Amino acid sequence: MTEKLVFTGKTHITGGRDGAARSSDGKLDIKLPQPHPAVEQLFGAAWSACYIGAIEVAASQRGIKFPEGVAVDAEIDLNVDDGSYFLRARLNVTVPGLDREVARELLDAAHGICPYSKATHGNIDVQTNLL
Repeated sequence: MTEKLVFTGKTHITGGRDGAARSSDGKLDIKLPQPHPAVEQLFGAAWSACYIGAIEVAASQRGIKFPEGVAVDAEIDLNVDDGSYFLRARLNVTVPGLDREVARELLDAAHGICPYSKATHGNIDVQTNLL
């Protein structure tokens, strides 16, 4: 297998969690105000978009027509315990028009495809709920 670079996202951040973020192409230009929601929301949005793409790949690999209207409502929690910060996530997924067992198979397979899921695997508590 030969590795191939697909995309490099470039961002410039100033001020940390009370600052601003801008992408090199200008498509992302956002303030990151306290108290903290923007960072978790951006992570949830990026992960969800990637995860939907991974569900589509999993469906294609199995010869299943990818249904219209697939959606992910991500909830990313920032937690602290004894001064140590950590994340917890819930991906609430809607896959209309598919048998629940087939949809569940696709969701499970998508975690092995999505780079965000692979990066968080074993690092944070993740619940994937099929709605």
